[in-house]
Amino acid sequence: MRKFSGRVLDADNANETGFVENHVDAAVRYFHGEYGCRVFNLSYGDTRKPYAGRHVRGLAVTLDTLTRELGVLFVVPTGNFNGTATAPRDWRAEYPDYLLQSGATLLDPAPALNVLTVGSLARWDASFNAQRYQDDVREQPIARHDQPSPFTRTGLSVGGAVKPELVAYGGNWAVNVQTANRWILRQGLGEISACKDFAAGRLLAEESGTSFAAPHVAHLAARILVEHPQADHNLLRALLVAHARWPEACVSLLTDKVELLRVCGYGKVDDTALERSTEQDVTLITADAIPDRCHHFYEVPLPPELLEGRQRTREITVALAHSPVVRTTRVSYKSCDMEFRLVWADDLNLVTRMFNAATSREHYQRISEANGARIGARNRGPGTVQVDTWTLRRVTAQRRAQHLFIVVTRIDEAWARELTLTAEPYSLALVLRDRENAEARLYTQIQTRLRARVQARVRG
Repeated sequence: MRKFSGRVLDADNANETGFVENHVDAAVRYFHGEYGCRVFNLSYGDTRKPYAGRHVRGLAVTLDTLTRELGVLFVVPTGNFNGTATAPRDWRAEYPDYLLQSGATLLDPAPALNVLTVGSLARWDASFNAQRYQDDVREQPIARHDQPSPFTRTGLSVGGAVKPELVAYGGNWAVNVQTANRWILRQGLGEISACKDFAAGRLLAEESGTSFAAPHVAHLAARILVEHPQADHNLLRALLVAHARWPEACVSLLTDKVELLRVCGYGKVDDTALERSTEQDVTLITADAIPDRCHHFYEVPLPPELLEGRQRTREITVALAHSPVVRTTRVSYKSCDMEFRLVWADDLNLVTRMFNAATSREHYQRISEANGARIGARNRGPGTVQVDTWTLRRVTAQRRAQHLFIVVTRIDEAWARELTLTAEPYSLALVLRDRENAEARLYTQIQTRLRARVQARVRG
């Protein structure tokens, strides 16, 4: 795995030589063309361009267009919130409510739909002084471990698309309670990274910001590519969100699901089985292309052993990613909607008849899916990378007699039918988990079932 570094801003993090969109476009094309770079971490947020809703503009449009054209993955931060003239008046007392106010919305290019946007979590909750003088309680952290960083910005993006999709460690802030929140303290609360002043002997630096959260996700994407070099940008996105989970500290802090999605997206990536499956945690992947107003049907290869046995937590996660054409002049912005449903049914014929009868967008969206979705179709549907998880604890005999299907559907916008491909590509990831079963042999059982299907097709 090779890493390249490019810079489009000057030493003051400013750009006086032209539009940053043009510089980024030229740099990405250079590194992609000369070195085959496929994952780009762009830790940049334009404080002059907070997302106000509706139209997506600026660098976000450039990244969405380059993603589709070149097939590369961009990882960008939400941008940093440093407060406004009126909010928050008290960082600790008003945390995390101020993160959901209009002043803390995403900075360009974070609203881009075809990229991965990353928010920040606090890894540490004790400053250097608090660690050294443990009886001195003056320096208090704003966030606790695994809670959203006090400076992270929040979504949603155009049409209600989940943004950020992921969160990673980016640092924390503390305040001295004796100074009435006038001074933000950072020492000992940030992330360690390489220092830009390495030539002067400073090899490492400690900083806090969403710019330090995004590289964690870019690194995970690169790790996937090392193990699976043929994975495209859509599959990288699908795999990363399929292995994301909300930290318990975030769930306890943000009890409303929509607020949780706005701040934390789909969660923090659990890399336990990200690159390779285990007997308790199995990932299946596929890539295909689908015409307008069509459905693709996949039967989930559920081993009977997964559904049987004692009551326990078992999980089924589905993730879908595609990279549509975008147009900033259109309110809908993306050229097509692509969604998935997870449904139980007696057989494939019943599922195909039900979905093929849904000829309009309204009819399709009224089709119910398996109960217990963590995110829900309404919340996940507007994005170009979507994920949801279903938890099974006790499975009835009636349910065990049925089959489980994933149905992928594409519906184009009327204005885009001359711009999209006849068949739009997408990637799909399915994760089956049985982590509470120490004797689980999911990988072996699924492998056996899939081999039997292949043999049956060959004999047929």
